[in-house]
Amino acid sequence: MEGHLRMSQEELERKRVMEAVLEGRLSLRKASQLLQISYRQAVRVCQRFRAEGAKGLVHRSRGRPSNRRHPEGLKRKALKRYEERYKAFELGPTLLAEKLAEEGLVVDHETLRRWLIAAGHWTRKRKRAEHRSRRERKPHFGELVQMDGSHHAWFGPDRPKACLMEMVDDATGTTLALMAEEETTEAAMRLVWTWNERFGVPQALYTDKKNVFITDREPTLEEQLAGEEPLTTFGKACKKLGIEIIAAHSPQAKGRVERKHGVLQDRFVIELALAGVKTIAAANKMLQEGFMKKLNQKFSQPPLDPHDFHRPVPASVNLADVFCFEEQRTLANDWTIRHHNRYYQIARNNKPLPKPKDKILMRWRLDGELVLLYKGKPLRYQRLTPHQYEKASRKTAVAEPEKPTPSGKGSPWRQNCSLMFGESTGQ
Repeated sequence: MEGHLRMSQEELERKRVMEAVLEGRLSLRKASQLLQISYRQAVRVCQRFRAEGAKGLVHRSRGRPSNRRHPEGLKRKALKRYEERYKAFELGPTLLAEKLAEEGLVVDHETLRRWLIAAGHWTRKRKRAEHRSRRERKPHFGELVQMDGSHHAWFGPDRPKACLMEMVDDATGTTLALMAEEETTEAAMRLVWTWNERFGVPQALYTDKKNVFITDREPTLEEQLAGEEPLTTFGKACKKLGIEIIAAHSPQAKGRVERKHGVLQDRFVIELALAGVKTIAAANKMLQEGFMKKLNQKFSQPPLDPHDFHRPVPASVNLADVFCFEEQRTLANDWTIRHHNRYYQIARNNKPLPKPKDKILMRWRLDGELVLLYKGKPLRYQRLTPHQYEKASRKTAVAEPEKPTPSGKGSPWRQNCSLMFGESTGQ
């Protein structure tokens, strides 16, 4: 007794047509047209059907293993390695295929997905897509760079969260990242500084409305008189280089960098865990020593227009004086500047020497160095301890003689200047 024969819908249609041919109700030429095959193929199909019946119409490869199948040992090794090394990290099939390939187990991610599903290690995860109007990419590299910080438990759920600052070029998807404790002005400036050194000065940055990038304060009197908009410290640094800051009104508007958050939260977290990295310094070292390069090689794409919109950093510009913190202070009558209860004594040998009540620009570089500027030129100065300042104040607070000689050697004016400018070390 013959068993059951499983046939596809296409094979059943061939059986019906070939039966009509054998009964004389249909010619082979017409049959080939109905089945959309060549006449010679129709002849071969008819011969097999006449010799073997319905079994002759079934595909010859059915029930046979594929010639392209992987060795059973490879499947066993891949699943075993997944359970031993990667299961705890819940790697998806795509990333898992990349990690296994690094160990010499080369398997296509779709094949690996089927193996994982069959072994009960993976289930399909579908997300309902929200309707959004698609914005086309900018055509030029450097025309628009999206920037944002990703707060996440990068070092595991048992460790404090950190912030990964990211810059993603809108045209190419090229990414640069830096790890910091928080999304601060200093972290943002360090990242843009690195981007400028590596690629050049971009035309515009696309950011959210955090107070690091955008301020809602009222303009100062000086800004009103100059007709300037109020800027954050980061905004002032970008203005020096001619970088426009554009504020996004929603997270979806800067979708490229938001999606890159997801990629890094998936991949970088696993890389940190596999390497046993638990500190921000070690994470930044990993970013600089190849992780971002590999990520860009995999996910970036060429721009629509090959013309690069980055501008070179001018040779006359020192980026340390661009990405810094600045504040103006008024010079006191004793040629000192006070800031947060710290005193700075201006040296007498500065040329030009500022006068009391003049405005002095205090510039803190990111490496901690303080530069004092007057009319754009650096000043020599000495930082005074509170004890030194009090001592100098007591010495200058002496009673004037009954008949002072304004231009003589013993005049109070000369004594005060000697005390104020006698000992100084410039920077």
